[in-house]
Amino acid sequence: MSSPIDDILIVGGGTAGWMTAAYLARRLGTDRPGGVRITLIESSEIGIIGVGEGTFPTIQNTLRTIGIDEAQFLRGAGAAFKQGIRFVDWKTAPKDGVHSHYYHPFAQPRLLNGGLDLAPYWLMGGAGDLPFSDAVTLQDKVCDAGRAPKRIDDPQYGGPMAYAYHFDAGKLANLLRDVGKAIGVKHLLGNVTRVNKAEDGAIASISTAEHGDLTADLYIDCTGFAGALIGQAMGSAWIDKGDTLFVDRALAMQVPYDRPDAPLATTTISTAHEAGWTWDIGLPERRGIGYVYSSRHTTDERAEEILRGYIGPAAEGLTPRPLKLKVGHRDRHWIKNCVAVGLSGGFLEPLESTGIMLIEAAAYMLARNLPRHGGFEAAARQFNQAMTDRYLRAIDFIKLHYCISQRTDHAFWTDNCDPASIPESLQDHLAMWRHRPPNVFDFPNLHESFKYFNYQYILYGMGFQTKVDPAAHAHLDLARADFARVQEAGRRAASSLPDHRALLTRVLAEGFSSKALDAAASEAAETLRR
Repeated sequence: MSSPIDDILIVGGGTAGWMTAAYLARRLGTDRPGGVRITLIESSEIGIIGVGEGTFPTIQNTLRTIGIDEAQFLRGAGAAFKQGIRFVDWKTAPKDGVHSHYYHPFAQPRLLNGGLDLAPYWLMGGAGDLPFSDAVTLQDKVCDAGRAPKRIDDPQYGGPMAYAYHFDAGKLANLLRDVGKAIGVKHLLGNVTRVNKAEDGAIASISTAEHGDLTADLYIDCTGFAGALIGQAMGSAWIDKGDTLFVDRALAMQVPYDRPDAPLATTTISTAHEAGWTWDIGLPERRGIGYVYSSRHTTDERAEEILRGYIGPAAEGLTPRPLKLKVGHRDRHWIKNCVAVGLSGGFLEPLESTGIMLIEAAAYMLARNLPRHGGFEAAARQFNQAMTDRYLRAIDFIKLHYCISQRTDHAFWTDNCDPASIPESLQDHLAMWRHRPPNVFDFPNLHESFKYFNYQYILYGMGFQTKVDPAAHAHLDLARADFARVQEAGRRAASSLPDHRALLTRVLAEGFSSKALDAAASEAAETLRR
């Protein structure tokens, strides 16, 4: 394809459609002369799947680029701060009412002077019996204390602690829709009845019941699991990953707080159960709770028992929403003039909030590499390789949580440790990590969503054994002093940062302070200059 790309048609709304539309509109100059024109058509009859109500810190740059004020986002999306994930009972099954837990925080671990990794010294006992994440970051103590990651006068999208958000999926989609329309995205309500293809196999137009035939230079499929364009019309095959990631069902509930000032968790709480795990996400007005499970290892009835047992009396009178999860990805995400973004391109269980992050990655690559005046086929090949790499590496990271668990209380957990279910790439890494911690050389690919320290948090939170050579690590005394400094700094942070709910209540009522707004304006001006 060599004709210019002047018109983009996004089919499907929700978070994927509107995040892509708003991001591309900002980056491709939709509101400026000569910019790319963007139209989004969505059906008013299709609801939003509310499984992925968590994000990764990359969301801050996405929202900043789109031009959404942080307080506006928190209000509009019904959002709260997220500083990581608290994993409960993943290492071992609870015994006599005793539960284990560890954190996967968003903070990067502290490094010794000269940039040396502290993980070998933790493995050598330099931090005593401290959990790994607590030894190398301040965030465990901040999360345990229920503190927010920032203060009212910190810059927008920034603060002392690394953070992302929990949000209401429906509210976020509506906010992105309003912002997208304000910056020039044309919005149509309608139903696609047919995809019309040209002689060369590209999409010539789509037919709709309400608007007739619609044409564009590039079509973006955000139709969810249906994959109406990329799958049904363009023939991209779905690569099922159920042999690696077993969960394929979910039950979700929206649970009210027992009082308006109830403590608000600042992490996702992921609790392992006999055939899956529950997510527990704190929003200002409710908790989003669900059970993700494998239908090969339990029944729907038993799954509901588990979910209600976790929630307790607050579940009385509530009906769970059942969801069927299609875990896998397309063999090609870009064919001819059709690109898949969101669930139409793939889905991985929501354990590490990869859903929104993969939407962001696709939109970012499209905006940066869109072949507006040529090189279409090469751009498609590059995009396909990049997205495939992201899915495969994310699958490795998610599988890691399961395959090193010491739980033996149910076939779900023992089956997850079967080498036949573990990707060869992950097996190779695990073999190396028995003799050294993960490091930057394990992940040289630009399209890695997770860094070496993310793997360290999971490995050592789960009790994975790595033997290190003390002779190769000669700075144990310096490391001990650093571990002590981290502990003291963590205690100070936990005592000085505001309560999570208290900060949110104030921001929702007043917004951030003028100091924060001035800093955000200066940062935006500097971004434009660059």
